[in-house]
Amino acid sequence: AHTFMNTGTALSGRPSMGAWINYGLGAETENLPGFVVLTSVGGRNPQPIASRQWSAGFLPSRYQGVEFNSSGDPVHYVNYPPGITQHSQRQLVDALSKLNQHANRSIADPEVDTRIAAYEMAFRMQTSVPELVDMSDEPAHVLEMYGAKPGDGSYASNCLLARRLAERGVRFIHLYHRGWDHHGGLAQYMDVCCGLTDRATWALITDLKQRDMLKDTLVIWGGEFGRTPMFQGKGGAGRDHHIKGFSMWMAGGGVRGGVTHGATDELGYNAVENVVHVRDLHATMLHLLGIDHRRFSFPYQGLDSRLTGVEPAHVLKDLIA
Repeated sequence: AHTFMNTGTALSGRPSMGAWINYGLGAETENLPGFVVLTSVGGRNPQPIASRQWSAGFLPSRYQGVEFNSSGDPVHYVNYPPGITQHSQRQLVDALSKLNQHANRSIADPEVDTRIAAYEMAFRMQTSVPELVDMSDEPAHVLEMYGAKPGDGSYASNCLLARRLAERGVRFIHLYHRGWDHHGGLAQYMDVCCGLTDRATWALITDLKQRDMLKDTLVIWGGEFGRTPMFQGKGGAGRDHHIKGFSMWMAGGGVRGGVTHGATDELGYNAVENVVHVRDLHATMLHLLGIDHRRFSFPYQGLDSRLTGVEPAHVLKDLIA
């Protein structure tokens, strides 16, 4: 289900939506990756999540997502070790770049170009990442608004970090909060998960709006499926996985506010009105970012492959301002 939501197909090896957008639009910064993944701590038994959810698939690997650590240094070895200076590191990167360029002249492998770009990005991140995660320049009222304690790996801190990444030109930020698999103990754990996410999500939208960033930032909030409308009753009342009807919401980035699209039956079991497929979600997302999903492709195994695939996909025009 994760793979289907992120790549548009259940087949592994396909590019994630973040990689597609990084490929299509690039980033507005050379000092941070164009696609960053933030996984949050907190909740009930956080489910494992595979790196294929932010994979570049058959796209050049430089477009894949870069996962930041939840706690401690967001990127391993971001600080210079004893005896290494920025100058000596620059010399090392330059030497490696020359060797890789020499190798590339003989084999012309695009992955060599990716390797060169990765070394350069890693070098620049040794300066940009410490500045990014240093929250000392954030006013106390902003930290209070999010409920953030910098460095704790919480969803609240990651929402604030996501805003800082967006400010610095990162194109796609994928923020995960796990622990919603409430097959039992729903009354207790729903309060826990909502308590960890509700305030911070409101704060992110509010903060983006106050900084005049929301109109240029598309926010999509949802999961890979919904939950059944009836109790499962396993270890206390819970709900099972459900794919036949569930909700997501969007804000900013050209979205029309206050609009509801689609409806379920009287039991909340089946979507029965204006049913939306994941292809439609992806087509709408791309449209809001200025991309025509029908023309946005990459040649792979003789096919002009697209995020929205070969089956019909529709832009949800009712949601567009």
